[in-house]
Amino acid sequence: MALNLIRKLMVSSLFCFTAASATAETFVFTAIPDEDETKLVERFKGVADYLSQELDVEVRYIPVKSYAAAVSAFRNNQVQLAWFGGLSGVQARRLVPGSEAIAQGVEDEAFQTYFIANTSTGIEPADELSALEDNLKDKTFTFGSKGSTSGRLMPEFYIRDVFGAQPDDFFSRVGFSGNHTRTLRLVEAGTYQVGALNFQVWEKELADGNIDTDAVQVIWETPPYPDYQWTIRGDVNERFGDGFKERVTEALLNLDDQALLESFPRSGFIPASNDDYEPIRKTAEEIGILD
Repeated sequence: MALNLIRKLMVSSLFCFTAASATAETFVFTAIPDEDETKLVERFKGVADYLSQELDVEVRYIPVKSYAAAVSAFRNNQVQLAWFGGLSGVQARRLVPGSEAIAQGVEDEAFQTYFIANTSTGIEPADELSALEDNLKDKTFTFGSKGSTSGRLMPEFYIRDVFGAQPDDFFSRVGFSGNHTRTLRLVEAGTYQVGALNFQVWEKELADGNIDTDAVQVIWETPPYPDYQWTIRGDVNERFGDGFKERVTEALLNLDDQALLESFPRSGFIPASNDDYEPIRKTAEEIGILD
């Protein structure tokens, strides 16, 4: 009889352990690969550790190889949260009804793209893009990723709007570097004469002494537009418990680790909503990136 009791207790314990394991879900997030992967892994491991402590659940960051892969992971529920750019966030939320932009960097309310040029071109900075038309015509030009807001969408919009031509017709050769850091290095090296990149990447690399200013310089700055944001799936409360979305939002808004914020680089996070990114949606539709 004692043996039977022990067996029952063992089975009961095993069942409880299995049930607990099944319900102990891992909250997974990703981010668009807009910079070198080593930098991103270091940054977002810190975010995962912070969120895990604040939310009292296991949190894991998974890197992806492209902007499209980040959107697909979000659509397929492989991740429940993502650090998107303006355009990729719009794309993801269109594919996942109920998903929401919940937080953005302080700097993301008024983001900018910098146009940069190798100094061998002789192109001097200008306040208006129209003043650079003759100097830019027939130069080689690189965007960042095809899915980037600051590295593709907004610079292409201004090229079309100001010069009245598609990039392939205006420049002698057009490329896509894949991320902002590569754009900087390609123009700095003279592989491309001109490029467009996220202003925050330029400013951080400049502050860190990682730019040869004798070889490359900023020649034009776009007007401000909304960009990066944290977007969360609408079904997280069903999966992780009532109020979970609000807890994630609160944790992001309260993040005050200066070293971690500097790695973005951002001075902090503020509330965001889907409506904030309507200008991005309209611009993407206007130039044919979104249907």
